[in-house]
Amino acid sequence: MSVTFVIGGARSGKSTFAELKAKEYAQKVLYLATAVVTDQGMADRVKKHQEQRPKSWTTLEMYSNFNNLANYNEFNESEAILVDCITTLIGNFMFDSKLDFDNCNVEEVNKLEVKITEEVMTLINVCNENNKKLIIVSNETGMGVVPSYYMGNYFRDISGRINSKIGSKSDFMYFVFSGMPIKLKHRGEMVKWPQDF
Repeated sequence: MSVTFVIGGARSGKSTFAELKAKEYAQKVLYLATAVVTDQGMADRVKKHQEQRPKSWTTLEMYSNFNNLANYNEFNESEAILVDCITTLIGNFMFDSKLDFDNCNVEEVNKLEVKITEEVMTLINVCNENNKKLIIVSNETGMGVVPSYYMGNYFRDISGRINSKIGSKSDFMYFVFSGMPIKLKHRGEMVKWPQDF
């Protein structure tokens, strides 16, 4: 089992790179799609992702209850699991919470973050326990403009902390920038310049 973490900005090519890694790792791949189609733009993005994935891959649309993954034949029959993406998962949890982020208590947000973090760690643990190669895709949200509204700030902060936790658990980590992957971590060790490049 190994965890490969692929992170980058929006439209950076991270999903395409993650799919290439999945093809490299295994023939039997389960794609865990965390997106919920809410408008035409999202529907178009989902369609494009579906078209570029191999027809032989299986897909489960889910962003929670990962403790039940072992109950799915699609999971048990796969060799590698590709999750795309963590920031969409976080957004879904924030939406589902029904919190009024402009007025809610910070403790409520902290409890929500704990819940999301536990879900992501469960995903990693279930894949580890079942000897699956896991590829996780996420957005780097800390390099843009600071959001001017509470929900955006909470989303950025939660995403950053969860990304850091995934990074610490990963065996391999890549940052994708303008379609070009940069290796940050190899077999659990940070890449040292210039030997590992």
